[in-house]
This record gives sequence, structure tokens and C-alpha cells, in this order.
Amino acid sequence: MADPKGFLKVTERELPPRRPVPVRIMDWKEVYEPGDSAVLRRQAGRCMDCGVPFCHQGCPLGNLIPEWNDLTWRGQSRSAIERLHATNNFPEFTGRLCPAPCESSCVLGINQPAVTIKQVEVSIIDEAFARGWVEPEPPGRLTGKTVAVVGSGPAGLAAAQQLTRAGHTVAVFERDDRIGGLLRYGIPDFKMEKRHLESRLRQMQDEGTRFRAGVEIGKDIPWDQLRARYDAVVVATGATVPRDLAIPGRDLAGVHFAMEFLVESNKAVAGDQVPNQISAQGKHVIVIGGGDTGADCIGTAHRQGALSVTNLAIGKQPPAARTDSQPWPMAPTIFEVSSAHEEGGERAYLASTVEFLGNEVGEVRALRVAETEYIDGRRVPKSGTEREIPADLVLIAMGFTGPERAQLEDQLEAQFTSRGAITRDDDYQATHPGVFVAGDAGRGQSLIVWAIAEGRGAAASVDRYLMGATELISPVRPTDIAIGLQA
Repeated sequence: MADPKGFLKVTERELPPRRPVPVRIMDWKEVYEPGDSAVLRRQAGRCMDCGVPFCHQGCPLGNLIPEWNDLTWRGQSRSAIERLHATNNFPEFTGRLCPAPCESSCVLGINQPAVTIKQVEVSIIDEAFARGWVEPEPPGRLTGKTVAVVGSGPAGLAAAQQLTRAGHTVAVFERDDRIGGLLRYGIPDFKMEKRHLESRLRQMQDEGTRFRAGVEIGKDIPWDQLRARYDAVVVATGATVPRDLAIPGRDLAGVHFAMEFLVESNKAVAGDQVPNQISAQGKHVIVIGGGDTGADCIGTAHRQGALSVTNLAIGKQPPAARTDSQPWPMAPTIFEVSSAHEEGGERAYLASTVEFLGNEVGEVRALRVAETEYIDGRRVPKSGTEREIPADLVLIAMGFTGPERAQLEDQLEAQFTSRGAITRDDDYQATHPGVFVAGDAGRGQSLIVWAIAEGRGAAASVDRYLMGATELISPVRPTDIAIGLQA
């Protein structure tokens, strides 16, 4: 184990400092300063190497957290990345983007701040890339089987890498002009610079994975042709249909879904020309929705030069600490201050949007909001509490309802659950034999770590379907993680 008395000697949780707000909002670079290796080893040494490591239960990938904590504390970085890659294809993504359910499950968290698992993870992979330890792992032989992966987000990429390494010929299809899905166009650079994505894609290309950007399955290539051309198909299109807010004034100019705004911003940051780009510059911005996507919009609006940013959430403000109703090792709902929230703006809870108000030329000028009250378990606007908030740009970040259905239903004859996800069996297989579903398309909107876990699980099922058996590891199965979604 790591330092046997580490958690007794070091009781404080230490993270790398974030760059000063006035500095970081002037660029799109990641918000954290470079970490101190001494601090990292000290924090890794706090790991208790529990007999029953609940952090394994908290992590959908089953990451071997105590093992690479110990190796980090001992300074054995090469061995640490080997243990990390044994369960996680993309720790450079999860170490930056995952909300770390493993830390909520950390046994030390019963009476101390949890081990900084996420920071140890990202430090291990960053050092590995810097030292050239992340090398291609091409298969020793080819099976002669072909697999099409539709969607290049974390689930699709994880499935593709696993299947390529198993010896299958894998092609990843992406309708956008670049590979990466939401990793490319949904995540701002201040959370994860795209160089991390590019580094991993180079490794995958060198292993033999083929990428086909700018190809929309169902339109450029019909689904039946894709199925006829490949021995197996993995549907990893994500849950991209945004949840709308159907209230008066929704059709006013200046009211957009969050992803419209974020995609255009990411393209502009990448150097693309974006005609008529949705921009927050010089505007009063309101973001509706208190999740990660809303926070991404807040940070982006600050960097674009918004006059003001207001974040509205319909529910109650979460408590500052774990409550008795969410005991360890549950992942608690607590009030969090992300880097974007540090940068300014106002956060309002129990705020119900009643109406978008427009000017004489059809542009949004304000929101009419009211306090939220609970009646028979429903959240409704409280009468007599309405007020107006000035707004030149409104971004709806209320989550997603599932994958885009039309072509999946018409061409693939896909069936859907009551919650909008594609129906699949215990082996990730959909209606037709040889068609598998991974990630948010089959699970519903979720975390990046679940997407990677599902990609690995689906890859194992595909390999078993093609070869009769598999040596690929499947960390989770749909029935383990989607109870109630198959109704």
C-alpha cells in the first residue's frame, strides 16, 4: 500500500491552483496551473488501500485506484500508467471531465476529505504522454472481421480501440467534420484542450482504427447498406436531442440551445470561420439549467466578453455538504463551484422561467421568471412573484432526452424505451443481430466514465458475437447500469 500512515499525517486535500480569473478568461487554455509532484505524491500517499476498496464500486470502469495511488506515491510512474490503462482507455478525458464518483465512494471520505483520485489519474496520464509512454498497441493478427462504429464520442472511441486491438478492422463514422463527438465540439478548451484528443486519435490511427469524418449514417450511407457492408455495427450516436422549454416567446431571436452555442464557439476557437456565430460579446446572457453544460456556457460567455451572466436553476440549491439522506458511499448532491462559476455571474435557484419577452423586431430582450414552489410534488411558478431579467442571449441547458430517432426508426427499425433510449439486451444488442448500442444512445444522458465503460462492454459483446468468445473485459452490462430504462 501507499504510506501506511499517510492518511493520518496528511489530513488536508490539496489540488493544483487554478490560474487567476482575470488571466484565464482572456484565453481558452485549461484553468489549472501545472501540478507539484511533491503534492501529488503526498496526496496519493493518503490512500488507505482498503481491504474492500469502495472507490472500485464508485467507478463504472472498475479502475484499480489503490494500485496506481501506491505506485504514484512510490514514484513508479511507468507502472502506474500500465495499471491505469488496464481499465481505462482514456484517462486524459476522465481525469479532466468526469465528476469523480470514485471520490464520493472513497472510504477516507467518511471522516476526512477524500483522496484526490481524479488529480492523481490525470497526472499519471499527462506524464505518460510527455515521456512517450503512450504507444500504439496494434493487434498481433487480424481476424478478417469488420466493424462499423457510428459516433466518435467516448463510447464509440472506446469500443473502436478495444475492437481494433482484438484484431478486427474497425471504421468509425462521424457526421461532423472532425472526429471526437462531444469531446470535440461540446467541451470547451478551458476544460480540456483539444491536443489531448488529438494525441489519443493519433495512437488509435497508428493501431489501425480508421476514421471517416463528415459521413452521416442514414443519409450519406443508409443503415441497411452499412449493415450489409460490415460484420457488426456499434451505434454510439449519443443522446443529442436537447430538452426544450416550450413557453411563450420560445421562437424569439437570441434564444438557443446550449449545444448550438458551444459547438460554434469550439469551431471558432479551433480557427474555423463561423458565419453569424452565436456570441455573448457585449450581451446580457442567461443560462437556463444548473448542470455541467450550463457551466460550460457560463465559462464560454465570460471568455467571449458578456456584459453579465445569470444562471437559473428551477430546483433548490443543494446543501454544502453530504446529508444524512445520502450517506457514504453514495454520490451526494452538493453545491459545487466550478471554475466557470468562480469567474463571475449570478446563480439563482428556485427560478421558474415563465416567458421570453421580445422587442419590436422579434429579438429577446428579457425573461419573466418567478419563484418555484412545490405543489403535489410538482415544481410550478409561484403566483405573484414574477420579475423580469434583462437578456440579449438565452441558452437552454436543460439536458437531453435521447438519440435522434427518425432514421434509426425508419431504416434500422430500432425500438425505444419509455425514456427515449434505444432498446437493447444484456449484451448491448439491439433489434437486429449484429447491431449493438453503447453509451448515451442506450443509457440516456450520463457521465463520460459511463460512456467509456459501455464502449468497453459493447466491444466485448461484439467480439464474442463475431468470434464465439472474447478476452476483452466488460466492466458493466446494461442491466447493471440501466435498471428501469428497459421498461
